[in-house]
Amino acid sequence: MIPVPTKFTLTAGTGDADWKLVAFDRALLEAGIGNLNLVKVSSILPPRCTFMERLIIPPGSLTPVAFGAITSEETDATIAAAVAVGVVENTYGVIMEYSGNGTAEDAERIVTEMLHQALAARGLRPQRVLSKGIDHRVRRVGCALAAVILWY
Repeated sequence: MIPVPTKFTLTAGTGDADWKLVAFDRALLEAGIGNLNLVKVSSILPPRCTFMERLIIPPGSLTPVAFGAITSEETDATIAAAVAVGVVENTYGVIMEYSGNGTAEDAERIVTEMLHQALAARGLRPQRVLSKGIDHRVRRVGCALAAVILWY
């Protein structure tokens, strides 16, 4: 059985390169998660999961992550990614992720609205909402990434 994560944090990064995958890798590195084996998960925060400003995770670890990312080859375009977490007392919470054209502020506003709609659909009210967004002006091939990292 796979253990249920007990900790989480939010992170974000950007990258620019000659290729999409390298731009994505640079965004992962800037976000501090470039040396982990990420396992993409959907949008549920486990019950009693505690927010940590920083997680120490050994390189190569299989790491659950919910993330939004965008890459673009459109020079001078502004791209953004954001995540939001709704922490609900005594039960599970919800994670939402978003990426698109625009600023970090735009992305955070959109992802927070998405979060509130997802919580309402479940009949949940958050005790705390956390969000993190980032934007990037594309020079060659750009990437913006925001993530919620889950850990044990």
